[in-house]
Amino acid sequence: MGQIEVQDCGIEGVKLISPQVFDDRRGYFMETYQYEQFKAAGIDTVFVQDNQSASVRGVLRGLHFQIEHPQDKLVRVIRGEVFDVAVDMRKGSSTYGKWFGAVLSEENKKQLFVPKNFAHGFLVLSDYAEFCYKCSDFYHPGDEGGIMYNDPAIGIEWPIDKDMEIILSDRDKKWGHLGDIA
Repeated sequence: MGQIEVQDCGIEGVKLISPQVFDDRRGYFMETYQYEQFKAAGIDTVFVQDNQSASVRGVLRGLHFQIEHPQDKLVRVIRGEVFDVAVDMRKGSSTYGKWFGAVLSEENKKQLFVPKNFAHGFLVLSDYAEFCYKCSDFYHPGDEGGIMYNDPAIGIEWPIDKDMEIILSDRDKKWGHLGDIA
């Protein structure tokens, strides 16, 4: 039924996806995931778990990654707006330490595919946001690592307004830098 538009993001494997949206006076309809279309676009992933979170403006979650059980993720926003980021952590990759970021929102309905061995995080830009993501592996307690969101070696250009208070979890305040990861 619906088609997807897939944009490469300058880092191998990271893809920005725009689904076809059918609008009329009743509202809209879209396919958020259809295996055959994603496979044809180079995303041949089986997802086994869906997650959802809610956050307020200024919440910055990340940068997180899985150590022994890496996950592909397909992320989207169903309410509000976030700036979503993927950081290449693949040792030996020509884009190691490089990042890609995009605004995902309920209005633009874009999704970001984040491959295995990438760190991922997002900053809430709206007053409130609900964030959904599909994962290719199950959650394994104790398997998560992280990098400080403001690591100068990565240099993410977060769209932080001067009046925005950044809200981090206690765990996210303690992450090290990319150079600290063996």
